[in-house]
Amino acid sequence: METTQKCIACGMPMVAARDFAGADDSKDYCKHCAKPDGSMQSYAEKLDAMAVFIAKNEALNLVAARGVAASRMAKLPAWKGSAASPRA
Repeated sequence: METTQKCIACGMPMVAARDFAGADDSKDYCKHCAKPDGSMQSYAEKLDAMAVFIAKNEALNLVAARGVAASRMAKLPAWKGSAASPRA
């Protein structure tokens, strides 16, 4: 794969097939946003996971990290519009 795509649900750059959900480069979301069955996580699941990631990596408490996560997610294609529901 020669171009870099960004995950629609978390913004992670996806360069190699292993970065995509199920190593399937036709998917528009990454391996970190996929459920075990290959479908995309819900907004609530992604918000929780992203908040934990941000808290750990940016030295924030979980409440602050959740706010940062919600703000960042609101700018991503999967979550634009209604903050609580994924794209149609």
